[in-house]
Amino acid sequence: MISASNCLSQKKQSVDELNIFPVPDGDTGTNMSMTLSAAARELARLQDPTVSETADTASAALLRGARGNSGVILSLLFRGFSKSLAGKAEASAADLVDAMDAGVKAAYKAVMKPTEGTILTVARVASEKAAASDAADVPALWDVVMAAGQEALDDTPNLLPVLKKAGVVDAGGQGIMIIFEGMGKVFHG
Repeated sequence: MISASNCLSQKKQSVDELNIFPVPDGDTGTNMSMTLSAAARELARLQDPTVSETADTASAALLRGARGNSGVILSLLFRGFSKSLAGKAEASAADLVDAMDAGVKAAYKAVMKPTEGTILTVARVASEKAAASDAADVPALWDVVMAAGQEALDDTPNLLPVLKKAGVVDAGGQGIMIIFEGMGKVFHG
């Protein structure tokens, strides 16, 4: 999560530049970065936490620090992660598959009118492909998550005409991919 926060902080401007849906206010990258930074600050204070403690701390900090629609959705995705990882000292590939599924379900359930072609779609497709994979370990699983998420992100203009007209992908979807990238850097050592 700290690595993800650092990656997003470095790339938030490029995400802001994509921001046209639901409102062209140019702040999705900034909002997601501020939200994730709240979790990174809390996580940096922990001493040798378990996966469960890490997930709980991140979830609570993300919720408290959520900014904008994208930050709220991000906090909901990781709230689902937290619930799924409760009580675990470590997480296997199978645990992460379950956590992603729980996160996606929590986010979709909390959004009144989920729109396909957004961060929700990118997270859902990545989760579904991860669940269908036979990845034996976390790095291999994360390669599946990254490939599936990128494919879903690239397809967002086909799902949302406003994105196609502007010639951009969904800003929140790009943001979650940057977060996944930062997480993957740690998973790959």
